[in-house]
Amino acid sequence: MHVPLVVLGGGPGGYAAAFLAADLGIPVAIIEQDERLGGTCLLRGCIPSKALLHVGRVLAEAREMEEWGIHFEKPALKLDQLRARKDKVIATLTGGLATLARRRNVQLIRGVARFTNSTTLEVAPAEPGGASQTVTFDHCILASGSRPARIPAFDIGSPRVMDSTGALELKEIPESLLVVGGGYIGLEMGTVYAELGSDVSVVELTDTLLPGADRDLVKPLQQRLEKLFDTIHLRTKVMKLEDVGKAVRVHFEGPEGPSSREFCRVLVAVGRRPNSDGLGLENTKVVVGPKGFVEVDGQQRTADPHILAIGDVCGEPMLAHRASHQGKVAVEALHGEAALFAPRAIPAVVFTDPEIAWAGLTEGDVAAQGRTVEISRYPWAASGRAHALGRTDGLTKILVDPETDTVLGVGIVGPGAGELIAEGVLAIEMGCSARDLMEAIHPHPTLGETVAFSAENYFGLATEIYRPRTEAK
Repeated sequence: MHVPLVVLGGGPGGYAAAFLAADLGIPVAIIEQDERLGGTCLLRGCIPSKALLHVGRVLAEAREMEEWGIHFEKPALKLDQLRARKDKVIATLTGGLATLARRRNVQLIRGVARFTNSTTLEVAPAEPGGASQTVTFDHCILASGSRPARIPAFDIGSPRVMDSTGALELKEIPESLLVVGGGYIGLEMGTVYAELGSDVSVVELTDTLLPGADRDLVKPLQQRLEKLFDTIHLRTKVMKLEDVGKAVRVHFEGPEGPSSREFCRVLVAVGRRPNSDGLGLENTKVVVGPKGFVEVDGQQRTADPHILAIGDVCGEPMLAHRASHQGKVAVEALHGEAALFAPRAIPAVVFTDPEIAWAGLTEGDVAAQGRTVEISRYPWAASGRAHALGRTDGLTKILVDPETDTVLGVGIVGPGAGELIAEGVLAIEMGCSARDLMEAIHPHPTLGETVAFSAENYFGLATEIYRPRTEAK
């Protein structure tokens, strides 16, 4: 069969591309191995993890009510019902996507695809007993995504050793859990299991949690996790895993020398790798870099004129919203529009408690680039709304060009930071100045007004913070 446009992968980038193509009148088909659309994000990533993090946050809030004189009995966990509720969220959303695809006349082809040349895919059946088929196309948008990175030494054949996909299945709430990796996936899942009753420990090879994230933002999170988790081991390497029956014995090498400890389960969360292998890309002109990422230009075109690529498979940051925007750019480019993927800011959010979110430049970026910026920090201890919530550990900060007062970066840590960062993204994209943020009237009392207050603080004019005046800006 021949389809003018084939989208290989039904995740957030893939279905966004296919739906837009259909809306623009381009006949399109999605090839997806899973029987449902949604990809990693919806089926075994972003959505189920955030649903469980919501449950964890409710449990935490119930505990925090003790300070207000409200006592809740210890909650009883019905794991089967929790698992079913999580699966219902996924089913509702995947069902909605299937309906949207049907109404748009987007053809869905289930199977495992491989390029035989630049305009042909061989699609093997997703399950035994099915028939293979050949699909030819004028253009293909590669949206194959990524998968959890694996460390061969940790593949000991034990069901007690999980990746993030296995952790989301909630087969049990183990008495003890070791999370290998202090990145966002490990900390989010560690938070879920800790709130559900596991004694969680984290081991991270570097000297900080969330390597690469802004230290100002990580500090409040780390302080809270040190209370929530059993232990946090930094500058520590896992040397070996052993299945000893009812536990996994983990051998460490850390600042204090070698040690070992047993855990009921181990979650390996050491990043993700692009799904660029096994696709037959060697039969095309597509160029794959040393880290496995497909090389693309600003319109998501690869070196092969028939193939474009979007999302995790073509580079970092591996974020669903980046993939969706790239998918739309790719389709618009094919439609002849002057589309270009050149964002000033791609927001990143860590959905722990507190949440961490940032957009634009970070202090690490500034140091690496040798740029000069001024930084204004607004502590939530000065926020009435934060006090009302009992969450004064938050912080809002902005990075500003001192010559033009242009906002170059925004970082937030605290409850709801993922929602608040959208204003920062808009400010950076629109080239707003700190004065624009300051003079935009924000509702009171809200956490959102801390964005405006951080701009006021940049000018030394924050009402709730006293700063001796120096030279006026």
